[in-house]
Amino acid sequence: MRLLHTSDWHLGRTLHGVDLLPYQAAHLDHLVEVVRAERVDAVVVAGDVFDRGIPPVEAVSVLSDALARLAELTTVVVTSGNHDSAARLGFGSALMRERVALRTRVAALAEPVEVGDGLLIYGLPYLDPDFARAQLAEPVADAGGGRDERADDEARVGGADPAGPRLLARSHEAVLAAAMRRVRADRARRSADARVVVVAHAFVVGGAASESERDIRVGGVDQVPAGVLAGADYVALGHLHGPQRVAGPEGAVLRYSGSPLAFSFGEAAHHKSSALVDLSGAEPRVELVPAPVPRPLVDVSGTLEQLLGAAGEPYLDHWLRVTVTDEARPVDLFARLRARFGHVLVVQHQSAGGRERGGRAAAVTSSADPLVVATDFVRHVTGTAPTPAEAGVLRRAYEDVMAAERSA
Repeated sequence: MRLLHTSDWHLGRTLHGVDLLPYQAAHLDHLVEVVRAERVDAVVVAGDVFDRGIPPVEAVSVLSDALARLAELTTVVVTSGNHDSAARLGFGSALMRERVALRTRVAALAEPVEVGDGLLIYGLPYLDPDFARAQLAEPVADAGGGRDERADDEARVGGADPAGPRLLARSHEAVLAAAMRRVRADRARRSADARVVVVAHAFVVGGAASESERDIRVGGVDQVPAGVLAGADYVALGHLHGPQRVAGPEGAVLRYSGSPLAFSFGEAAHHKSSALVDLSGAEPRVELVPAPVPRPLVDVSGTLEQLLGAAGEPYLDHWLRVTVTDEARPVDLFARLRARFGHVLVVQHQSAGGRERGGRAAAVTSSADPLVVATDFVRHVTGTAPTPAEAGVLRRAYEDVMAAERSA
């Protein structure tokens, strides 16, 4: 039994103004070819299919086409992530073709997709604690043992009936643990020989985050212990954009497939991939399938002369974040770099002297002299104090503003 694990497609996303949808569509073409070549029994997509709740029409069309082609070859299980609108992604799920399963409803998370004779795939949608804690509310006797007197746990669903179900704690750990209790209860009613895959969109303790993931903290906490995912042979995780394995309960393999494309310069060193999982042995075996790279992301720095010369030659076809280190900001900086590098995305000026000085920023209060603040800002940005002519411009601008306020 072979499974292809992918996640965090973020269809419709841009990278510093660049439309990534053509590259995302190319990645989905790649997945179709992997499924065909490797004879994959099921594809799981662990959330964040779209980049926002109301995706562009073009992104919806790309997804529709990809699911249709994948379903001709294999079973596809798709869950919703924190970027998705579960209701919109799951619309029409009952009308989907037999080999496409959309798991976007909390009520259906313990209903596995059965593949072949021995594989159970439980698709858990992203569980927002503020909503899922009521939907996953449990009788007092089943909610963790003993009566909890905290006000958060005393809240009842549908009124103050003491016998009614009690809200879960407002945390990612509480709702994911409750979901897994339902999964394990369903699993116990089925064949003991079946292999179990859980698909979840969460930040599991031990995972390494990237700068492009949306913050999901609730009550100051965004992570959940890996132990709550006990009971699965393989846990297909989504949310973190770097491909990685996370330490989990004994007997289980927990892995993030990561995003198929880099969505920030902080991901420039990632080796993007999908995970091909073989479930035929005692422990799942994972082979990483490299994703196509549309353009490498690279940080480069140097003086403008260096970058326009030989030092910039290797990066003509890269997506670039350029830091120019001249002491004074060069004239027409962006235009000159854009003429040299057709795919430069970010241009910033930071003089070498300014980097060396560093230091902590001073607090600006109402008692600070505005001209001193402006002078310090110029020094911070350029690495040198304003010239007498520049200081004169600053002073005249300040005096003009003060005069305008007095005459208002």
